[in-house]
Amino acid sequence: MKALVKTFVAVAMIAVSSLAIAADKTFSKSEKAIVNLFTADIALNHYVAVITEGESTGLEQLFTADFSQKIQSANAITNDRKEVVKFLKKQRGEKLNCKVNTQIIQESADYMVAKVTMQFEGFTKTDLVTLVNEHGAWRVSSSINAYK
Repeated sequence: MKALVKTFVAVAMIAVSSLAIAADKTFSKSEKAIVNLFTADIALNHYVAVITEGESTGLEQLFTADFSQKIQSANAITNDRKEVVKFLKKQRGEKLNCKVNTQIIQESADYMVAKVTMQFEGFTKTDLVTLVNEHGAWRVSSSINAYK
């Protein structure tokens, strides 16, 4: 049953993404496309598409106002929402050559914690993502990145 539900969610994501991409082409640069982030799974899949496939539709609405990204390394770095959105806009259309695996660690009606693992040739990036439900729309509130 879970596999069937995941299949339907995946088909819905593809349909929504296709429509969003097609709709994005008709907007002027000053207009912003809206992606319906009505479930945590859709928001998580959209986040993965943004960071790995250069998707930029709905980028502004994907992150909470107080979003923060922490990069764990010898010199730990913290980025705020503005810095991350600016970086991701520059990455529009850039697809990363990696295998992606997502795992939901914990989920409730108002939040989700997921682990996104991106396996590159030579290293692995692990992204611990927290999503929250804000007034019926799911948004990413934090991201903690680690590299191996």
